[in-house]
Amino acid sequence: MFRTLITKSRSFAPLGDRVLVRRAPKEVQTASGIYLPSAAEKNSNEGTVVAVGPGLVDATGTLHPANVTAGDSVLLPEYGGTKVTVEDEEMFLFREDDILGKFQ
Repeated sequence: MFRTLITKSRSFAPLGDRVLVRRAPKEVQTASGIYLPSAAEKNSNEGTVVAVGPGLVDATGTLHPANVTAGDSVLLPEYGGTKVTVEDEEMFLFREDDILGKFQ
């Protein structure tokens, strides 16, 4: 399930077991309707998978494909990932092992 993100000028394909994720927007309002000041906003721990590398190759040369696919909603760690800007949009590159879970 090797997926590539295609943009206007070029394409981006994660390598190995890396996964490109678009984080969900920051929370600006609580469930009860109170608006949070910008200093109190926290990064969302949820995101959507945009592109997935081919998978991890072990010592014997066997390819283990990723467990996530483009479009999956995933749970992310609070910190980590490599910030990548694609077409003026901020996304994050994670190893598949760093992703905590997948929403069904």
